Amino acid sequence: MTQTAENLSKIYAYQPERFQTPSSETNPRLSVVIPLYNEVDNIPPLYHELSTALDALGDTYEVIVVDDGSNDGSFIELRKLFETDPHWRVIRFRRNFGQTAGLMAGFEAARGEYVITLDADLQNDPQDIPKLIAKADEGYDIVSGWRMERKEPFFSRRLPSMLANRLISRSTGVALHDYGCTLKVYRADIAKHIRLYGELHRFIPAIASGLGVQLAEVPVSDRARRFGKSKYGIMRTFKVMLDLITVIFFLSFSTRPLHVFGGIGLVTGAVGVLIGVYLAFVRLILQQGIGDRPLLLLSMLLIILGVQITGTGLVAEFVMRAYHEPQGRKIYVVREELDHEPGAQTETA
Repeated sequence: MTQTAENLSKIYAYQPERFQTPSSETNPRLSVVIPLYNEVDNIPPLYHELSTALDALGDTYEVIVVDDGSNDGSFIELRKLFETDPHWRVIRFRRNFGQTAGLMAGFEAARGEYVITLDADLQNDPQDIPKLIAKADEGYDIVSGWRMERKEPFFSRRLPSMLANRLISRSTGVALHDYGCTLKVYRADIAKHIRLYGELHRFIPAIASGLGVQLAEVPVSDRARRFGKSKYGIMRTFKVMLDLITVIFFLSFSTRPLHVFGGIGLVTGAVGVLIGVYLAFVRLILQQGIGDRPLLLLSMLLIILGVQITGTGLVAEFVMRAYHEPQGRKIYVVREELDHEPGAQTETA
């Protein structure tokens, strides 16, 4: 702990020549959003590497760290950063809401022209940020990092990731080699129009495709985690598959769910009616009994199911209309926010 404290004192040492307090009248060009959960040991090297990379760019910037309910002392170190460096802002959640909520909070708080997302575990290299910014300056709305040489075990992490990336690309029509790479650059108008729920942060490029974006991919470095433990397990694969179904539905039928349910209902009901017509022919023309035939029950079942599924589509239409109406509801609760702008420091009861 003594060595850590010494490192912190060196890294957080105030350097007046580096810092210019952002003006409330001029927004920074770059907003770096970092969701963070229990990464206390990674904060000092993250600060050092990220500040070095951003200072070298020569652009105005802000760093927004969203503390997702950490309980390992991460917020204490983030407060030191806030008090030392006016570029850094901190949003602290009351509990762990997940990475999706962390990114949404960062997107909503960002003031820059570009929004850059980055993991706090230093597996993303901040030195890759200039490459992504340069690509975005060519006119792209989203520039995604591609970890071509990943440092994770092949069978347990890389192979499932490769299969998932191919499946997502084919299912959504948005081809990316690496959906799981957090290092991305978004134009602010795109980031602020995206609405995420559940665990949909993995599918942001696919979701944003509905806005008509120009998408590019840039090879980036991948580094092994030095401190802390990974927050992902085998259950992540199942969550990805379930979330993929949601994304496909939203991309294809979010504004017309009746086309899905209504189509299935009409086909189901039509099959039931055809069977019923056949049974009527057998009974009325051929003079044969049909009361003990399983087809009679099947016909009734299909007709009832057709009506129910079509009704579900109508209900879904009303639900989606409510979804697309702005409700102003958030998927997280902020405990407090540290911000250098006047009057921006808040604490929620």
